[in-house]
Amino acid sequence: MFDKSNQDRFWHGAALGCAANLAPWLRDHGSLTQRIQQRCARFAVHGVRSGLARIAPDEAALLGVAPPHLAWSREVFLYADSVPVVFAHSACARQHLRGAWSAVSGLGNRPLGALLFAHPLVERKPLHYRALRSTHPLYRRATAALDNPPDRLWARRSLFYLHGAPLLVTEIFLPEILRLAK
Repeated sequence: MFDKSNQDRFWHGAALGCAANLAPWLRDHGSLTQRIQQRCARFAVHGVRSGLARIAPDEAALLGVAPPHLAWSREVFLYADSVPVVFAHSACARQHLRGAWSAVSGLGNRPLGALLFAHPLVERKPLHYRALRSTHPLYRRATAALDNPPDRLWARRSLFYLHGAPLLVTEIFLPEILRLAK
């Protein structure tokens, strides 16, 4: 029997239970950066941190990073018209910074999506979804920019591959994403 209390612990292949007005944002397979840019007058990326860090065990497993080792991690807020609408977290094994993903370490306040969707050899794997609650570390970092955080935030993640090297991108949708025009 499925234990519903454990449902929020895992990433799923479907965004079951998300609000109907958020579903198109979660399920879109194109560039989130481009979609936001098309719906606002001013788009900006505000970096929170970038560098070597410990990542979550499930992320480390996906990237082939042994748990005690550090991985490269980048966290940014995506802003639409001066309002944060997405918190993005990306990670890759540090050895891939000298190879396939060398361009990501120097992005600064430029969007990662522009790089990922412009490169013809980058392959995106399927999206996975999860409702993050206050106990999740990414929820806590994502809500740092919110005055009144909701009980949960929806997130999606997927692996991108370049020359066999994985890069994990997780996007947490903040409530203000819904104010952007369809």
